[in-house]
Amino acid sequence: MGLRVALLCSLFGVLLGQGAEQISMEDCCKNGQKHGTDHEDCASLPLISESTTCRIVQEQCCVTVLEDKMCTNGINTAKDQGACDSLFTNTCDTKTTKMCCDCCTLGKTAHELGLPCDHNLSVGHQCNLVSRACCVEGATAHQRELPNKDETTENGDSALNNQCNGKCAHRCVGNDTCACFKGYKLKPDGKSCEDINECLVGASNCRGGERCINTEGSFRCQREVSCGTGYELTDSNNCKDIDECETGIHNCGPQFQCQNTQGSFRCLPKVQCGSGFIQDALGNCIDINECVSQTGPCNRGQICVNTVGSYTCQRNSVNCGRGYHLNEEGTRCVDIDECKTTENVCGGHACLNMLGSYRCECEAGYMFNSITRLCEDVNECRHYPGRLCAHKCENTLGSYKCSCTTGFALAADGRNCDDLNECESTPCSQECANVYGSYQCYCRRGYQLSDIDGTTCEDIDECALPTGGHICSYRCHNTPGSFHCSCPVNGYTLAVNGRSCQDIDECVTGSHTCTENQSCFNVQGGFRCLSFECPNNYRRVGETRCERLLCNESVECLTMPLRITYYYLTFPTNIPIFTTIFRMGPSHTVPGDDIQIAITAGNEGGFFRTEQMPTGGVMSVAKLINEPEDFELSLELRLRRYGAITTYLAKVLVFVTQEEPRVPYNPLLD
Repeated sequence: MGLRVALLCSLFGVLLGQGAEQISMEDCCKNGQKHGTDHEDCASLPLISESTTCRIVQEQCCVTVLEDKMCTNGINTAKDQGACDSLFTNTCDTKTTKMCCDCCTLGKTAHELGLPCDHNLSVGHQCNLVSRACCVEGATAHQRELPNKDETTENGDSALNNQCNGKCAHRCVGNDTCACFKGYKLKPDGKSCEDINECLVGASNCRGGERCINTEGSFRCQREVSCGTGYELTDSNNCKDIDECETGIHNCGPQFQCQNTQGSFRCLPKVQCGSGFIQDALGNCIDINECVSQTGPCNRGQICVNTVGSYTCQRNSVNCGRGYHLNEEGTRCVDIDECKTTENVCGGHACLNMLGSYRCECEAGYMFNSITRLCEDVNECRHYPGRLCAHKCENTLGSYKCSCTTGFALAADGRNCDDLNECESTPCSQECANVYGSYQCYCRRGYQLSDIDGTTCEDIDECALPTGGHICSYRCHNTPGSFHCSCPVNGYTLAVNGRSCQDIDECVTGSHTCTENQSCFNVQGGFRCLSFECPNNYRRVGETRCERLLCNESVECLTMPLRITYYYLTFPTNIPIFTTIFRMGPSHTVPGDDIQIAITAGNEGGFFRTEQMPTGGVMSVAKLINEPEDFELSLELRLRRYGAITTYLAKVLVFVTQEEPRVPYNPLLD
């Protein structure tokens, strides 16, 4: 009577897989696809199996969903905007989006230029597929949007079109030859027409400062900058002077008449002043004091008396006015030369004597005050705000001085400010980017900018990050700008991903120390050398079985097990309680069978228990095993059938190994 043995390690199929209930690769892929669709992230995939293969399939299927979505976004950007300028950041997240956008733009351009959609450019398989799809889709959409020109042609064109059997999209020129309207070109099929992008092929006549915008069958020129104050943009895209006088938007007062000029206007006084008057800025006529403004208007012996619009000459009296004094004879008034009699009357400026007065010829940067009769400094910064210096203006005696804000240097003309390239002085510890008026420090991968000075790049300790404990499966070592993982010295090797520790199968690699009489059995992080001898009155059958010899009707012999079979199991510590690890039963059952199963040896600690089943029995974990330990269990099955009792013995060797080790990160050990 044979036995059917099924080994169940459903939660730890990656260890041995004997009889374990595996998760299919299709389920692993579906889980990854769903996670990518719901969360748009593949960095925190749920653990659905300890299988490394399942984990790889789960991750790759998730990444594929994200890449397909990013590629679709890039294609939509190319179709909607016609350019990929918004994707110039080219980060890891937008790399696929940017590639698909550029390749779709390439396909659309090929369609617009009448080039075949199947080009031979070495741009990669995925880029070729995206380019061709956008090219073919553009050709289909354009053919669908074109109107049937034959419906609107005159009788002559209809007759010509009849010569082409109505195949031409625009018009027929006879002899079965098609032609296109202006602004279109014939496609390779000889009958369809597509728009010519005059802006792209350089066929526009836009002037400097204008931007070409393509339209269906034509183009238009749009001015890039405004016309400026005093001008307006016409329908012909030219700048036309605004007549402020005609439109009434001038600010001339009621005493003035508006006169238009190019880009501005002037206010001219309506009233013209007569002789003896001068007109001020408000249009008022102010009397001219001829006695002061003219030199010697009266003859000798006469004094000048100013009148409204004129003056009179009167006989000189002894009483002299201001700026005059009597001559030595006391007969007439003579001018006082203030420039000679008064010490430094103009404060260091040139002094010009005048009849009855004087005037100071002020140096540049000064203005003569007719009331105080002194040269006063002109504050150019206040008189001409924003017109002298690009940034800051500081008044000085007789002049002014320009200066710049931080990040700029005064230009050679002393007025404008040039951007200062701070990066030339190497202010950053790694990388520096000059920006207008300042600079920005940034770091290479694996470093971060210091919060203290904003210029020093500090190493990022990836191992100490909140997620650092999950970077490496065993131990994480921080290095400048990066990190690396390591595994225990014995029994493990670093996996291809550089992070996980993979058990070394010493039995396969031949690195075990078992003798020829022993068989090698691999366990997590090591191996076991196994051998067994059959008891007396038994003979060895195969690698794991001993069968009882003939008993010759010996009662004691008949009570011994009919067959002794050896089984080897291994799993890590902390396996959940009630996990079934072994199943035992007859190969077939007969109505009336009485089956008893029990652990007869090796379960002194009570870590395992048995349970009767309709077709046999199972052995499961009864207590949590939290430390590595080897068990040699004897599991006996007693079968009563047709009044006869037959015993079967299973020698189950269980090797409980330590869970995959993990060393807490300690930066002092690196």
